Amino acid sequence: MEYLDGLDQATEYAEEAISLMTKHNVAKTPANFELWYTHVSGRDENLSKTIEILVSNQQPFTQEQNGSLRQQYFESSDAASAISSAGEQFGNSMGAVLGFLNEASSGVESYGKSLESNLGDMASADSMEGFRRAIESLVSDTKGMQAQNQLLKSRLDKSSGEIESLRQNLENVQKEAMTDALTGIGNRKFFDISLRDLAAEAMESGEQLCLLLGDIDHFKKFNDNYGHQIGDQVLKLVGMILRKETSDKAKVTPARYGGEEFAIIIPNVVLDEAQVFGDKVRTTVSSKRIRKKSTGEDFGNITMSMGIALFKHGEPLDDLVQRADQSLYHAKGTGRNRVVTEQELESAELES
Repeated sequence: MEYLDGLDQATEYAEEAISLMTKHNVAKTPANFELWYTHVSGRDENLSKTIEILVSNQQPFTQEQNGSLRQQYFESSDAASAISSAGEQFGNSMGAVLGFLNEASSGVESYGKSLESNLGDMASADSMEGFRRAIESLVSDTKGMQAQNQLLKSRLDKSSGEIESLRQNLENVQKEAMTDALTGIGNRKFFDISLRDLAAEAMESGEQLCLLLGDIDHFKKFNDNYGHQIGDQVLKLVGMILRKETSDKAKVTPARYGGEEFAIIIPNVVLDEAQVFGDKVRTTVSSKRIRKKSTGEDFGNITMSMGIALFKHGEPLDDLVQRADQSLYHAKGTGRNRVVTEQELESAELES
């Protein structure tokens, strides 16, 4: 990542980044410094918001956590380079195919002129010898055309295979760029794009759209007690449950929002229906026991708190996310392991 800050500004950002890294016990590696420099400079709002959420949840910034942030927010640029490279190769292959076709077109035109000439010679021949020469020329040109066609077919077959391989590679790279490596569901970038697209569809169709934000309860304590490897297994388990619970529901989109926070975009439902779905997911999560396969050690259950907001057609999407987030934190503040809608949050605020 290239930075174009002036010396004074860069020094200020660097000092602030080092200060925050020291405060949060972040190892001062070049990779971590780049991450925190980007955060304090405000270049990536999504990265900064994720870090602020982790800070507010008192999450430790371990090497694994910093690595996960780098993977989520920086490696997408590597993926973009890979996509660009694959696209360039695709374009080159298509250019070669067009060249083959242009060459073949010229050959067909040449053969047509030769055929016309040979037929004319045959028609005007005044002896068998002249007629024979015209026939031989026609046969020779026809064989040449057949050979050219065979070469074209061979070239097109080869190019077709190359293009299909490039297409598949491009598709895989694009998918990886939108997938959270740990949980296997969509990442934050995938979430942002999906929410934008589904909100636009909701406004066009007049349908409802709900956003669910869920957070694993006491995840920091779980990590502290059992270690980050077990914590990663918990995140994988939640990702698997979200995949399974949404696999048969058209356009219902799960994603890892950041850290131990997950999101589900639920089109074509009202708040009550989204709450029923959220409760089903929450119950499924809480019913699972975490065990270490190698030893059989039982780490108990995990639970999730969830908040749900309803999209108001035309509103900024940040407002929708903020209401879902506020509902989530109300759920965490009123007992955890529950689902709170923005409607319930509004009622609670009126009562208070």
